[in-house]
Amino acid sequence: MAAKSKDTKKPSCFGYPFSIFFIVINEFCERFSYYGMRAVLVLYFKYFLRWDDNFSTAIYHTFVALCYLTPILGALIADSWLGKFKTIVSLSIVYTVGQAVMAVSSINDLTDHNTDGTPDSIVTHVALSMTGLILIALGTGGIKPCVSAFGGDQFEDHQEKQRSRFFSIFYLAINAGSLLSTVITPILRAQQCGIHSKQQCYPLAFGVPAALMAVSLIVFMIGSGMYKKVQPQGNIMVQVCKCIGFAIKNRFRHRSKEYPKREHWLDWASEKYSKRLITQTRMVLKVLFLYIPLPMFWALFDQQGSRWTLQATTMDGNFGAIQIQPDQMQTVNPILIVIMVPVVDAVVYPLIRKCKINFTPLRKMTVGMFLAGLAFIAAALVQLQIDKTLPVFPAAGQSQIKIINLGADNARVTFVPQNFNVSVEPLQGTDYWTFETSQLQSVTVTSGSNNETLNVASAGGNRYTLTVKNTMSGISTQWLLDNVTSKPEEGKNLIRFINNLPWTVNVTMGDADFGELIPLSASNYGVFSGGRADKIVVSTNVTNCTATSNSLGFGGAYTIIINECSGNVAALNYSQDIPPNTVHMAWQIPQYFIMTCGEVVFSVTGLEFSYSQAPSNMKSVLQAGWLLTVAVGNIIVLIVAGASKLSQQWAEYVLFAALLFAVCIIFSVMAYFYTYIDPNEIEAQLDEEEKQAKKDPDVHEKEVEAVSQM
Repeated sequence: MAAKSKDTKKPSCFGYPFSIFFIVINEFCERFSYYGMRAVLVLYFKYFLRWDDNFSTAIYHTFVALCYLTPILGALIADSWLGKFKTIVSLSIVYTVGQAVMAVSSINDLTDHNTDGTPDSIVTHVALSMTGLILIALGTGGIKPCVSAFGGDQFEDHQEKQRSRFFSIFYLAINAGSLLSTVITPILRAQQCGIHSKQQCYPLAFGVPAALMAVSLIVFMIGSGMYKKVQPQGNIMVQVCKCIGFAIKNRFRHRSKEYPKREHWLDWASEKYSKRLITQTRMVLKVLFLYIPLPMFWALFDQQGSRWTLQATTMDGNFGAIQIQPDQMQTVNPILIVIMVPVVDAVVYPLIRKCKINFTPLRKMTVGMFLAGLAFIAAALVQLQIDKTLPVFPAAGQSQIKIINLGADNARVTFVPQNFNVSVEPLQGTDYWTFETSQLQSVTVTSGSNNETLNVASAGGNRYTLTVKNTMSGISTQWLLDNVTSKPEEGKNLIRFINNLPWTVNVTMGDADFGELIPLSASNYGVFSGGRADKIVVSTNVTNCTATSNSLGFGGAYTIIINECSGNVAALNYSQDIPPNTVHMAWQIPQYFIMTCGEVVFSVTGLEFSYSQAPSNMKSVLQAGWLLTVAVGNIIVLIVAGASKLSQQWAEYVLFAALLFAVCIIFSVMAYFYTYIDPNEIEAQLDEEEKQAKKDPDVHEKEVEAVSQM
């Protein structure tokens, strides 16, 4: 039965149905809501719910995979029951409620009854968070296959060019929402809010996306009277599954050679199911077969928010007047998308057509997959440069020791029995030296006319700092356990202070209070955002001295020595414990650019291809199949990353690139043998055949009887 829709003439603007503008605005707001919430989700897991990195990552990827699995449910509801319009409205309400629940779950004061700044019942927050995420996954996944297909429904058959341009505009709206949200919501999260205690404002970071989702729903409903609404045509997915199952069973039942072969294995369902359903099912399966290699593209693409962001934490984000945080590099992709989609659509594709190159949709997708592989090769090359700058930390049976000379005389340190000598100038520090812990016995320090021998009692796998100072009464020494054996996370810096003054001081840096330090003692490390300079205040019983710290870059660890406090100015020396990131984040731009080029020719084309090859009553199902490839790709990341025994990150990048190149070759072969179809033409032929059958039912009955006797 052909799809029914209202035939009344709809208002248009510049040749486009006016209704699509409501759909595009709806998509922009919905994508802002989704990506805005997702941008801060891992940090919420780690710092609010206090989950470790691995568990936070696992739940994050599980949520994303669920968001791309639920489109199957949305497609079933839309095509079989409610129709696209009612499905979008209904699940958008579920979506909005889920976002609101997430905002409520992040309110610290909800269970902080003793006002100590931490939730009294973390289980309550976890339960609310999981409820909210499940509702969001149902909502965003359920409407995903419907919105783009619903937009495509607004065009008439003769508006193929406008429909193609709509999908580009639609994808542009997705990335514009993504771009703004990934910039804005981290800023909102960084604000301080709360009733009893001021903390990072997750309620605001989740609340704004919830508000945008409500706006998305309202805008979509305002355009209700202008939409062309194709009515649902029965439980088509169940019919398709039954048709496939019957064909397989019937073919197995008639596997003997005495039964003649049929043109297609699905034709074995002709005894029970109509030619229309069999033909439409063949069309869908033909496209779904092409989808099999596609998840590998998404496996690489989705790592922009995980592996590439982690890569950025080991890089320098100083862009002159702007300090870029590692997680902000994700905005490069939507920025480039917003620029490149119209450029490719209006400039690149027309130039290719003028060159008489038949750049078919499947060829575009093949190029997109190849470019994604190249992007990971670029990421591997960047990673190799980063690895050259990373410090070497001690293994289980090793110890690392550095020397800081706090005195006014040169110091000479000899490690026994290695007989390894180190000379240290006044108020300077050395690099770390690595020793086998079991073979390190003692250290002899010589400074001025004084000499002292120290026993070494170090545990393997640790770093230590030995401070030495030659005084009138002899050499003063102190062993400090550095307790840092990895680079600071998220591009942050670790800073500690050593009091080299003869009296007790209190030290603050920015908002952090390091407490009182007695002479020659050291504070614990404090964590500070990278790429900034903070005010340092050294307070004594007599006076306060101030200084502004150096801009310390990203991802380093430093020991700041307080040497003098006079004239309200503190004299400081800096000793580098872990070097900052020296490979600039700008080196990630080429890999983002290549990946974005691949996304433009792959994803935009995929949306259009899915719609153009789908029967009229199965467009949402085919859209859901397309989105399902994203979910499978996300699962591939978990499997490969979990099963891979590669210790080097660059090697993992190369592995993913190699897998995609192999899949790209397979897909190109499959695409070569694919024959493009016109669903409208095929369905028109079916309509004609059905009309002819009604005019001459006797002929039709004889054909059916002949088939049933085979």
